[in-house]
Amino acid sequence: MSLIKRNENQTGWLPSVFDDMFRTDWLGDNAVMNNIGRNVPAVNIHENDDSFEVEVAAPGKTKKDFDIEVENNILTISSEDKEEKETTDNNGRCTRREFSYSNFRRVFTLPNIVESEKINATYNDGVLKISVPKREEAKAKPKRLIEIK
Repeated sequence: MSLIKRNENQTGWLPSVFDDMFRTDWLGDNAVMNNIGRNVPAVNIHENDDSFEVEVAAPGKTKKDFDIEVENNILTISSEDKEEKETTDNNGRCTRREFSYSNFRRVFTLPNIVESEKINATYNDGVLKISVPKREEAKAKPKRLIEIK
């Protein structure tokens, strides 16, 4: 079983052929995929015997910049940055004002085999790591030999 990425941009009424056409840039590359890693951080998901490990590449942020929520087996990772700079001259008049705003949101559907109450996260060296533990009954059982009677 694996985590399933939800596509929030899919409208439902637009057929996928047209949807693909509008999401592709004129040079033939997929415009959405070209933005992964620039506007939306790249995500790696590893499954092991005990858990799923989600890694989000987000350098330059702090752990306070992230919001991680779980609701109805939906894992949402989001971040929002606002920056404002203002330059004034000696008379106190504004000579230049710059602002920037960036945000991202990644949404994943969790399989029923995870314990959403025990999810934990760490942020170190530009990588947000989220550990999603599996339920005990979903963990791989060791091989056992069956005696023939």
